[in-house]
Amino acid sequence: MSAKKETTTLIIALVIALGLMGASVWWLTKELDLGRRFLPDTQNSTPSPGTDNPLGDSHPETLAEVQNVPRGLFSHGGSSTWVSIRVAADPAIQTVWPQFQLRYTDPPTRAPSTGTGIQMLLDNQLTFSMAARPVTPEEYQNARDRGFTLKEIPVAIDGIAVVVNPSLPINELTMEQVDAIYDGEITNWNEVGGPDLNIQPYGKIDRDPEDTNIILTSTTTEALRGVSSNLGGIYWASAPLLVSQCGVKPVSIGRTANNFVAPYKLPFVPLSECPQRRNEVNLDVFRTGEYPWSRRLVVVVKENGQIDQQAGETYARFLLTEQGQDLIRQAGFVSLR
Repeated sequence: MSAKKETTTLIIALVIALGLMGASVWWLTKELDLGRRFLPDTQNSTPSPGTDNPLGDSHPETLAEVQNVPRGLFSHGGSSTWVSIRVAADPAIQTVWPQFQLRYTDPPTRAPSTGTGIQMLLDNQLTFSMAARPVTPEEYQNARDRGFTLKEIPVAIDGIAVVVNPSLPINELTMEQVDAIYDGEITNWNEVGGPDLNIQPYGKIDRDPEDTNIILTSTTTEALRGVSSNLGGIYWASAPLLVSQCGVKPVSIGRTANNFVAPYKLPFVPLSECPQRRNEVNLDVFRTGEYPWSRRLVVVVKENGQIDQQAGETYARFLLTEQGQDLIRQAGFVSLR
């Protein structure tokens, strides 16, 4: 074979190989992107700046062993997902460290959320905030424009549950199907094996997009009332907030159509037995990653070298003690330690 022919053959082979590699990368990216629109997955999300061991120290066993605890009144707020953690942890912290005074602060005009909490932190209305999603690039830039940076300190893992009306004969959904429902691509339950019935997604203000078919609510309680009274209703939120509810039914979620995992402990407790018996969150499937949708809960700290930074980092240190991690487990979330 001539040198010219050999060169031509090599070029054709190289083009084919690059084309196959490109197709593979496209397919993998498409697969990993499922569900990213509104549900960050701890297995496929890119770590945000400042979240790789942000405190850079070891963690004590008890709250009393935390050092350099500042004195003062510190305002905090943010995601409503954190409510059960706050209820469990804040009184315990104040009992051990009464000089570390905590005041939960709601937004003045909007519903509490990760976004409103971070905005209040940027506007100096909070000492630190609590988030159920990563800080966005825009929020990082807004902090830099104000002369400081933000730091995320992970303290727990939260699983996401999806609930429907108890009378709806749907028990399983894939991640792709839920994403398509909230994108408005699937609008009837018969498209996912259910009855001929319009789907009505419920969402939250400042979390879900406006000008869509989603009914936006101020609180999870309001959304759950809507789903329980609307046969076609569907809603997603933190598993500890949804799984034990009496008026809605949690469904199993799958990465694919042949691998569904329930967010609750088996066997399922019939809702007719609620509230005497309630379904419980299955922390094991979130801890192992068997359940496909989870996210990190983080304390967002303003890095400005002042007492606000010290207070936010101290609060995170409290939650990362063994005692704090036990309180997180009691609140229904997966501990990091």
